[in-house]
Amino acid sequence: MTEPDKQHKRRVRYSGTHPRRHEEKYKELNPERYSEDVQKVIARGQTPAGMHIPICVKEILEILDPRPGHRGLDATLGYGGHTLEILKRIVPGGHLVAIDVDPVELPRTEKRLRDLGYDDQVLQINRMNFAGIARITIQTGELFDFILADLGVSSMQLDTPSRGFSYKTHGPLDLRLNPQHGQPASKLIRSLDEKSLEKLLIENSDEPCAEKIAHAINKNAQNIETTTDLSNIIRKELAGIKPHLSDTEIKKSLQRTFQALRIAVNDEFGALKSFLKLLPDCLKPGGRVAILTFHSGEDRLVKKSFQSAFRSGIYKSIASEPGRPSAEERRANPRSSCAKLRWAVRA
Repeated sequence: MTEPDKQHKRRVRYSGTHPRRHEEKYKELNPERYSEDVQKVIARGQTPAGMHIPICVKEILEILDPRPGHRGLDATLGYGGHTLEILKRIVPGGHLVAIDVDPVELPRTEKRLRDLGYDDQVLQINRMNFAGIARITIQTGELFDFILADLGVSSMQLDTPSRGFSYKTHGPLDLRLNPQHGQPASKLIRSLDEKSLEKLLIENSDEPCAEKIAHAINKNAQNIETTTDLSNIIRKELAGIKPHLSDTEIKKSLQRTFQALRIAVNDEFGALKSFLKLLPDCLKPGGRVAILTFHSGEDRLVKKSFQSAFRSGIYKSIASEPGRPSAEERRANPRSSCAKLRWAVRA
């Protein structure tokens, strides 16, 4: 008896003229098949679902100056946009090590790059936190001609509801870059008292309404499980400040709150401090580093580290002021607006 033919499964239809939910955006999530549709989304100044548009590519390439035969490190692989442009410039003879802590996105990015023909001889991919970059040079005994770190959260992470990175979509309040490690934000807020939450919001995102938001979170912590739970509680608390606080300002407070919790959940400042400390010892003499930051706390850490190492003679030159995306890039990719780019050259 033969197995009956499987019935064709139709794509789930969405209501309205345009898909709203992440999983319904089947064209954006399949850029190889629907490239024209994806380009239309990008042309509107939006980032397609499941993609990430790399920032300051031209400026980073000018700073790092990757050439055939160079050995480099991309310390934050992400979607692989910067990585791909670097790979084009170091072949033949070059080698790039690319690392990322995210076990969800890393395999997808690796497949894309392998499908383009970049094998292990050219591209080595490891899942690890950049705080441990010294292990790479210890294992190989080789230093790098250049190192890149893009500290921004990728669009894939922000836009995937199940990752819980954004107040705009409903999902579990997680915020972990590596969902297999540590505790989600929903558990973190239950472990902190009101003053600790206020301090977290101030130190990690300069939140002007930190006191009120911390009070609201602490009072409702046991009932906060999802991104919607948290955003509704914050909206309700800040609504009482109106009309002095606009809807736009409330949205900014939501963004800053999620940012502050993400930084805490992933110990991002601790990892960055370790990375900056180990960085000079991983560069060849004359080696270059470029770091792209997305909020003032990160930029301060990078700035102070570079300045201290410059005064000590570890770096022979550093950026006097951070670079910024061009006006054209900011219009085309609004998510680039807060980016700052700093560089240094090893003595």
